[in-house]
Formats: sequence, structure tokens, C-alpha cells
Amino acid sequence: MSEFRIHHDVNELLSLLHVRGGDGAEVFIDLLQKNRTPYVTTTVSAHSAKVKIAEYSKTPEDFLRKYDELKSKNVRNLDPLVYLLSKLSEDKEMLQCLQQNAKERSEASANATTSTTFAIPPTSTKISMQELEELRKKLGNVTASSSVPQSAEVTRKMLRDRHNKKNPTQPNPVFPNWVYDRPALIGDFITGATPAGGDPAVAIGTMPLPAQEQALVDDLLFVLVGVDGRDITAQPVLGRQNRSFIVDPTLDMSIKELVNRILPVASYYSTITRFTEEKSSFEYGQVNHALTAAMRTLMKEYLILVTQLEHLHRQGMLSLQKLWFYIQPTMRTMEILASIASSVDKGDCMGGSTLSLLHDRTFNYTGDSQAQELCLYLTKAASVPYFEILEKWIYRGIIKDPYSEFMVEEHELQKEKIQEDYNDKYWDQRYTIVQHRIPSFLQKMADKILSTGKYLNVVRECGRDVTCPDAKEVLYTLKERAYVEQIEKSYYYASKVLLDFLMEEKELVARLRSIKHYFLMDKGDFFVHFMDLTEEELKKPVDDIVPPRLEALLELALRMSTANTDPFKDDLKIDLMPHDVITQLLRVLAIETKQEKAIINADPTEVALSGLEAFSFDYIVKWPLSLIINRKALTRYQMLFRHIFYCKHVERLLCNVWISNKTAKQYALHRAKWFATAFALRQRMLNFVQNIQYYMMFEVMEPTWHIMEKNLKSASNIDDVLCHHTSFLDNCLKDCMLTNPELLKIFSKLMSVCVMFTNCMQRFTQSMKLDREMNRLSLEHGTMEGPPTQSERTEEQEKKRLTSKFLAEHVDALQSDAGFEATISKFDSNFSTLLLDLLDKLSIYSTNDCEHSMINIIYRLDFNGFYTERLERMAIERSQKAAA
Repeated sequence: MSEFRIHHDVNELLSLLHVRGGDGAEVFIDLLQKNRTPYVTTTVSAHSAKVKIAEYSKTPEDFLRKYDELKSKNVRNLDPLVYLLSKLSEDKEMLQCLQQNAKERSEASANATTSTTFAIPPTSTKISMQELEELRKKLGNVTASSSVPQSAEVTRKMLRDRHNKKNPTQPNPVFPNWVYDRPALIGDFITGATPAGGDPAVAIGTMPLPAQEQALVDDLLFVLVGVDGRDITAQPVLGRQNRSFIVDPTLDMSIKELVNRILPVASYYSTITRFTEEKSSFEYGQVNHALTAAMRTLMKEYLILVTQLEHLHRQGMLSLQKLWFYIQPTMRTMEILASIASSVDKGDCMGGSTLSLLHDRTFNYTGDSQAQELCLYLTKAASVPYFEILEKWIYRGIIKDPYSEFMVEEHELQKEKIQEDYNDKYWDQRYTIVQHRIPSFLQKMADKILSTGKYLNVVRECGRDVTCPDAKEVLYTLKERAYVEQIEKSYYYASKVLLDFLMEEKELVARLRSIKHYFLMDKGDFFVHFMDLTEEELKKPVDDIVPPRLEALLELALRMSTANTDPFKDDLKIDLMPHDVITQLLRVLAIETKQEKAIINADPTEVALSGLEAFSFDYIVKWPLSLIINRKALTRYQMLFRHIFYCKHVERLLCNVWISNKTAKQYALHRAKWFATAFALRQRMLNFVQNIQYYMMFEVMEPTWHIMEKNLKSASNIDDVLCHHTSFLDNCLKDCMLTNPELLKIFSKLMSVCVMFTNCMQRFTQSMKLDREMNRLSLEHGTMEGPPTQSERTEEQEKKRLTSKFLAEHVDALQSDAGFEATISKFDSNFSTLLLDLLDKLSIYSTNDCEHSMINIIYRLDFNGFYTERLERMAIERSQKAAA
């Protein structure tokens, strides 16, 4: 079972049980994924489980009857379900929980029913004839649908409509109406018609015994081929019941007993004939057509036998005893054929489900060699069209399934949209497995069959003709190994062809390296050039940015750096996102949770985004590489890039503060304590941002990348490549704290504090205007009278000293007036609190959730034990609260 299937089933089960609150579906999904096994666990013995449930049940007969009915329909996974129910019946706590749940649901439905109002006309008013007819029609429809099975004509129409809806370009062929309107064309009894001779003149009971016997032999020969006799008449059949007969009551008891022994053969004949006629319609699919053709061959043999018996009867050599003797060997064959026909009919089997039923019957008759041989003949014949579809799929990657019988279903999806869709629908949903169409003998190989055709299909859609060199005809046998080997050979060929095509011809690893250069900032000089060139442009609001100008600057940065050697650099594009990175990540993390609607309905950002917050790269990937580097993967790359890019931006801001502070430090200020505090805080912020970047790039991404590259070299098929690539991105996102909303919010607040601090410091530095004042007072310039004299220089130095003193006093007054020291202190307090909170949360996740890589951040940020004491104090307080 795939991961997506587990997600769907768990959510479906929770919604059916009306489970609200708690830990949600994720806990159960993780538990199921951890306990998954690669072995087939659907084959279990249900006998003891059946007995156990029958013992607990208040009506064991009804339960056993229902079990036998479902078994006759060959319902898939019936035995595992019964086994699960038997385990549930033993668990008292589970039973109590389910009973409580059922009680609450019944009360809720009762309330809903009582609150519903029905528009019943008052008794005084009369219903019009039209309303009466509509009411009668509705009641008739409800009664018909609830009690009588659907007629063959309705079923055919339903199947035809379903097929035509799926394949509007290839509608099902239809037999002309006269095929169904002329009952005499069918080799079955025509009930309701009066016999030509009218009522018999003489009752058969008044005849002597030899005459009675000869008359009954004559009647039986008619009845055995679907024609009413004089004294034996067929009863009309309701639904899918077996046909019954009425024998003249005046008949002698000994003859009547012998006749009743022979009549089941006629009943079997009627069932088989009706089945072959009905299932020969186009709507029931090729497997059923092949099965009915095989049955017709056997029925031909049966009719030859009846013809031979008639020949003996004409010669006067056939007595009733002889007829019973000759018909006995055929009776077993007819019984098996009728049983199979009834089961296929009851289960509405088509395609793979018909083959499953036949395969199971073949195995059930293991002790009876004759019956097994018969079932084997039918299964081989019925499997031929199915295996033809299978061969085309596993050898060429083509599905030719006109009646929707094959286990793999094709959906119309355009491969070009793989660049636009967030999910990789083309790979996951273009071809899907339909569970009930999988023959039970191919259940273990279903995933390999799906993958084989998909691999070949990808290569074929790239314009290359592929045909498996080991292609042989697949035939049904009781030894599964025969066709399992064929499927495995074709699977290995298909996976090798596609993998070689992607790795060698399409240079997948080189493409991934190219993406790493840009999205994971592998090319340092390129980013320095690019950020220097685009800094002014990206400071503007998003709406004011001209994308072509950014594209031109990107092109310039690519040509001026070592990225110029990358052959795929032209596929790199600029993308301005509608949300900032935190909003985008929180939206993704909120999928399938209660917060999803609130986040989607809320405005993405309260303030207008700057170019720096909205900026991201995009990458053009063509088919078939877009199977691996799909929109889902590119979005993850973008998240990582935006996260690191914003860190780089904050680092540059802090470095700019450092540069401007260097200019301010040369002047002697009277009260410079606040300056020292501001410098220390700036250095702590810079240390935090740089260490976080180092951790993400060199302790998370690089090692994980090397592991992925190593795994890609040993990958044997494209699914392994997809798995390794997805695993690489998931691990990077997880270890970079991008999958944890709690850590992400603290981190974003820390970044905001750093940005606000840099803005504050830049404003203050500008307010001093030191550079402008000093430049204005400088006399180092050439004049018409030549260079300045010594006296002018002395005067200049005195003015500079006085100006410096005045500015220092001005700055001191400014910082005392504006409460600048308090502002810096507040920044320090906020930053320290948030950083301690982050380190504390990281220590919890690294120990409780075994996220050991995250503990490296603590070692980097707390390298000298500066925060250790406070962190230990927080841990003690938390444990005391938990104990209380």
C-alpha cells in the first residue's frame, strides 16, 4: 500500500467514525508506516475467525449465510476482513468505544431526521392525477430497486454509459435489438407460451408403466436442450435463481424419482445458456466473451451427447435407467459450469475479477482432478485476452483495453502541465491500479506491472520505440513462477532503459548539480555579484520591480562568475512569489489541518512585500526530466533557497551596520556605554545568522547531497531515483527547521528583530551626519590661488576639533533625549529571549524526537557556554511544571 493510500484511508476512517480532536491522522499514519511489511498479509485462514464471530453473534445463522453469499460472489479481501472483525470482537475496550460511537451517530442521525420537514399535503386537499402518477412512479422505482435485481438490459445500459463516459471517442459496439427481442434465438426455455397441442387428452398416470417411461424419456430429451415437454414444464425464473420444473403429479412414483434426479442437468443447462447469451454482449468485456466461448465449446459436446441419446431413443434402445446412466458423467461438469456462471453473475464480475474467481475455483478443486482440469481449461481460455493486454503493457508500454478490464487504468493528463502542478500528477495519476480488476494470481506483481509499463511509456513518449527483447507469450498456469519470471524480466529491462535514458542521454545528475549551484547557493561568487547588482532593485516593493531588468542583471551575474561554465545556466529564471517564505511554508505545513482554511482565507501578508522577501529562482525542466525535477521538488528547492537567501540578506544588513559603526567609532563620544552595548548585540546577531547559515549549508545540505549522489549511482530504477531525491529534499527541509511551525515562527521573529535593529542603527548613524559635516569642512581642495597655507591648515584643524566635540555632545543629547539606550536594551532583551526559546525548543526536539542533527545548532550558537546556565534553568522549570 502506498503512502498516499494510507493517508487517504486513515482520513476516510476517521471521518466515518466521526473522530474529532486528539492527535489527528498524522499519528496513526506514522504508526502504520512504521509497521508496514513488504510481505503479502492478505492471505489468512478465516475458518477459526468465522467460528469465533458466529459464537459472539446473536444471529450466527444470518452471519454464516451472509459470509457464504459474499464468498460465492468472490468478494476480494473477505477473509482478512473477517479475521480483523474476530480480533476486534476480542478487544473489550475497542468494542466499548465502537458501541459508544455508534450510539452517538444514531442519536445524531435521529435528531437530523426529526428536524427534517416533509412537505405532506394536508388531508383536506386532494392530490392531482399528475402528482399521484409521480408518487406511484417513485414508489415503484424504490420497490423495484430494493427487492428485484436489475434486469440484464438495465445492467448493459449502465455498463455502456460508464464506458462511453470514460472513452467518448471509442463507444462500445451494440447488438441490434432483435438479438434480445426474439427469445427463440436463445437456447433456453420459452416460458409463458402455450403448447401447440393444447392440454393432453390422456393423463400420463393412466398409462401403463412402459408407456409412461417412454413418454418421460421423450420429454427429458426435449427438456435437456431447453424445450418444454408434454409432462415436464419449466417454471419462469426470477432474477438469478436456478430454474425449477413441474412434473405431472399423476406420474408413477418410481419414474418420478428417477426423473427428479435427471432434471438438475436441465436446470444447469438453462443457467449456462442464459449466462452465455447475456455475457456475450459487448458491454461485459473480452474476458467474459472468452469464458462464454469456452463454455459454448463444452455445451457443444453436451448437445452432441443429447443427440446421441436421441438416436438411441429412435432406435428404441434408450430406457430411463440407461438415460440416467449415460447422463451421470456430464452432470458433474454441468454443475461446475453452472456454479461458475452463477458466481460470475452474482458478483457482476468482469475482467480481472472473473479471472480471480476462476483461479480460486481451480485451486479449490485441488483434490478433484477432473473438476480442476475443467476449471483450468476455462481459466486458460478466459485469460487469453487479459494476457494480450498485459503483454502490450509490459513489453511496449501501451494500453489497449476497450472494455476497461485491465488492472492499470489510464487517465487523460498532459505531460506539459507537470511544470505547473504542485503535485506530480502525471507520474502518480496518469496510470493507476484498480484493485478489483487485479487477478488474484497477479496480486503480488501488481506494482511491478504498473511500473514496467510506466517506464516504457515515458521512453516511448520521448519518440523512442522500445520493445522488450525477452518478449514471450504469457500463458496462465498453476505454477505462478512461469509468468512471474516474464514480468520480472520485462520490469528489469524497462527500468534499465528509462534509467540509462535519464542518466546518460538527459544528464540527470548534471541537471541536479546545476540546480544545486543556484538554489542551494553552491556558487558563492555568483551570489556576491548578483546581490551587489540587484540590491537597490530588490529593496523596492514588488509592484515597482521590473522583472526584465532583474533578468538582465541575473544574466550579467551569471556571465561574470564561475557559473558561466554551467551548460544549463540559461534555464535559470527569476520568480517573484506572492507570499513571503514564512507564509508560504506555514500554508504548506497547514495542509489537511484545521488551520488550513483560516490561513487560505486570510490575507497572505499584511504589508506589501519587498523584492527581497518575494524573490526566488525558478528553473525550466523539460520532459522527461520533469518526472524527477517536478513542480513539487522545485517548490521545495525554492523554500530552501528563500530561507538561505533571506539569511544572507540579514547578514549583509548586519555587515553594513558594522561598516557604518566603524566610521562612527573614531569620534570621542562622552558617554559611549550604549555604543558598546549596541556593538556587542550586533556581533551576537551576526554570530547567530552566520552560524545558522553554516549549519544549513555545510552540516545539512552538503552531507545529505553526497549521500543522495552516492545512492543515485546505485539506483536500479526510476522509482529509486524519485525516492532518493525526495528523501534528500525532505531531510534538508526537516533539518533546516522548515517543517516545524513552532521553530519556524521563533526563527522568523529572530530575523525580524535583526532587521529592525539594523534599520534603527542605520537611522541613528545617518542622523549623526559625520561624514557630510567633515567633508564640508575639509579644505583639501585646489583653488585658483593654489594649495592652502599653513595658517589655513591650523585653522582647519581647530574647526574640525570643535565640530567633533559639538557633534559628540549632539549625539549624546540625541541618544539621551530619544531613549536610545533603552531601545538598544529592549532589542537585546527581545533577541536574547527569542534565542533562548529557540535553543530550548531545539534541545527538546533533539532529545524527544531524536532529531540529532539539530543539536549541532546549539553547539554552534552556545560554543562558549554563554547560554548554558539559563537553558539548564529553563529545563528544570519545565520539568517542575510537568511534575506539578
